[in-house]
Amino acid sequence: MNYYCLIAGLPDIQAEDTKTTISMLEFKNELLEQLSALDTELLKLVFANYDNANFLAYLNNKDAALNPLGNLSSTNWAELLALMQEVENPNDKRLLPYIQKFYHTFGNEKVNAEGVLNVDYLSGLYYEYAMQNSNSFLSNWFEFNLNINNILSAYACRKHGFDQRTMVLGNNEVALAIKTSNARDFGLAGLFEQLDVVLRIAEENDLLEREKKIDALKWSWLEENTFFNYFSIEKVLAYVLKIEMIERWKTLSVEKGTQIFRQLLVGMKEGVKLETV
Repeated sequence: MNYYCLIAGLPDIQAEDTKTTISMLEFKNELLEQLSALDTELLKLVFANYDNANFLAYLNNKDAALNPLGNLSSTNWAELLALMQEVENPNDKRLLPYIQKFYHTFGNEKVNAEGVLNVDYLSGLYYEYAMQNSNSFLSNWFEFNLNINNILSAYACRKHGFDQRTMVLGNNEVALAIKTSNARDFGLAGLFEQLDVVLRIAEENDLLEREKKIDALKWSWLEENTFFNYFSIEKVLAYVLKIEMIERWKTLSVEKGTQIFRQLLVGMKEGVKLETV
């Protein structure tokens, strides 16, 4: 399905446009009113990332304030949690399969013994599920992000003397290579086209500059992979992902970057990974 009027009416945005007045929440709600049922599910998959954080928060505190960008409310989570407790394989379209899998292994001693935190385990399941999506743009986007995150995590682990295997998510070709290789390039030569670029970014000492370069790489990927998708859902999803990057930059500062890095080092020492801002 094409969205001629919707896409034609979207204001132009640039990666450095941190003063944009577009509200992600308002934009999401607007899209939910205009997208087809099938495309709505693709949009919800993108925002399921917020559901992951909300679900973990809800499991720890039933009164936790949840991020409104998530697809599910506290009431939804209460209903779904009760359902998962009562039925082994509940049939509820609100409940994505990887959430069920995570819940049934929540607090699993084997998972914890391997140094994998719940947030990392859930993220790995999310990526794995999203990469199986029939929409090639979306599945490729998730794999691209997974690969970048894993390379950066592995580089940081190696630099600071930690076991990179416990910090690498997923089981795709790139993840498996990183887990089993001691080579300088993590055995990724020929497996990941942007390897050299990501490794150069990993060497950047200025934390905010490094984040900017990562987002610039992602922005470029979105541009290249939607160049010929003039009015399709792929163009809409790419726009959403760009707005998400811009909004994230509104919250970043030098002090925040330093805090994140310190938390990351402590997390590696304790087998714990920080939350993503």
